[in-house]
Amino acid sequence: MSASGGTKAIVAALSANLAIAVAKFVAFLFSGSSSMLAESVHSVADSGNQGLLLLGGKRAKRQATPEHPFGYGRERYIYAFLVSIVLFSVGGMFAIYEGYEKIKHPHEIEAWYWPVGVLVFAIIAEGYSFRTAIAESNQTRGKLSWTEFIRRAKAPELPVVLLEDFGALVGLVLALGGVGLALGTGNGVWDGIGTLCIGVLLIAIAIVLAAETKSLLLGESAGVEDVEKIKASVVDGDTVTRIIHMRTLHLGPEELLVAAKIAVRHDESAAEIADAINAAEARIRAAVPIARVIYLEPDIYNERAAAAGTNPGKNPDEPATPDEPAASDAPDASATPEAPGGTGGTGTGGGTGSRTAPGAGASSETGASSPSPAASDASAPRDDSGH
Repeated sequence: MSASGGTKAIVAALSANLAIAVAKFVAFLFSGSSSMLAESVHSVADSGNQGLLLLGGKRAKRQATPEHPFGYGRERYIYAFLVSIVLFSVGGMFAIYEGYEKIKHPHEIEAWYWPVGVLVFAIIAEGYSFRTAIAESNQTRGKLSWTEFIRRAKAPELPVVLLEDFGALVGLVLALGGVGLALGTGNGVWDGIGTLCIGVLLIAIAIVLAAETKSLLLGESAGVEDVEKIKASVVDGDTVTRIIHMRTLHLGPEELLVAAKIAVRHDESAAEIADAINAAEARIRAAVPIARVIYLEPDIYNERAAAAGTNPGKNPDEPATPDEPAASDAPDASATPEAPGGTGGTGTGGGTGSRTAPGAGASSETGASSPSPAASDASAPRDDSGH
């Protein structure tokens, strides 16, 4: 999701909710409807939601610091999580409390035309906001269903706005139904039941959003399509013969970390390996532009060691497939001593059974990498100039 697309949907939702909140409060003051009061609080909470999302988007743009070397992209996840936990829950709990009190102490609705008129206006305004969110989401949703889009989206703003607007529209229908039944039957209990349903709806949405944003906060890998693009970009069939194992992690909605151990031929020089890594990084960024932090560690692949170990990326308890062809004619681990500081080629990052060329480790963030005198230096992120 682009940042601009998310911002446009947030601003549209914020404008609609502020206007609706004022109208609902006025309708509550004239009618005394508890559904209108609950909906007023709901709209105020939604306005606060959009304010937090805008604040999170602004703070996420701060430059990286020595204390936070990977930047502040995840602030967008944090503020989305606050939206789901604090404001939705507050709005939901208040609506449940207000509905319970209305059922316990019902009273007739006065000046019925106020709540009905405001609810109709609110449905139109929320419908416009919801339409904007749908249009913006369709630009990035592709062939995913709406459920899959909400679950897989790496940018939290559009899923939050979509669920907010959907919940608001359903809540308005519930409020209108509660007010209508209360007017038709002369029994104010129906107004309380409508309010209670609104509260349950808000809490249900809060739970869904909390679960999704929690997953983003914990750290999610790149999408399936991006992972396949990265894998296809790394191997050149010449110097880089295969990926031993790879990990990806979203540092923010639009920033991806890629870390991989790659197999190179055992007779390549350090300069040739460095050139191959530089080329692989360029191919990765061309295929997946959000891959801004890349760490590639060269190693010698050993088929026997890989077959005896595990295959990263699958279940840790699932054996690696021993029938894969060897990527190089590296010496057998049992006959060749391991170089100092070398790492295993089993895909676990620490086993034996292969040698690592001295000084072959390399990493980069935005620039090309270069051979390092010490493999341990590969873990240190560099600035945008490549130093």
